[in-house]
Amino acid sequence: VDDTHSPMFHQIEGLVVDENINMSNLIDTLNTFIKEFFGKDMKTRYRPHYFPFTEPSAEVDVSCFNCKGKGCNVCKGTGWSMELLGCGMVHPNVLEACGIDSKKYSGFAFGMGIDRITMVK
Repeated sequence: VDDTHSPMFHQIEGLVVDENINMSNLIDTLNTFIKEFFGKDMKTRYRPHYFPFTEPSAEVDVSCFNCKGKGCNVCKGTGWSMELLGCGMVHPNVLEACGIDSKKYSGFAFGMGIDRITMVK
């Protein structure tokens, strides 16, 4: 444990399952949330990542809350403060294991730690 990590795990999760759900729906939902919650000037960056329950998967970085992406000591000059959340399209095997027809339905999921939210907010 250090000053950027809590020994307690708290996470907010989201799941959407319906017909014709795609990665664009996921990105639009997360970008809307991030801009409404943290401010319109907050930028996002989606980096490919691996999670066994989603495919494709991504980690979402947010622009530095201190310098607004210009570069400072907090973000070490990168303009990006941290990874805020993980997300992806629900793997068809997960849907099938839940009794959902993966040929008809698709979905997206995301999870973000409360400690990450409070660090940015």
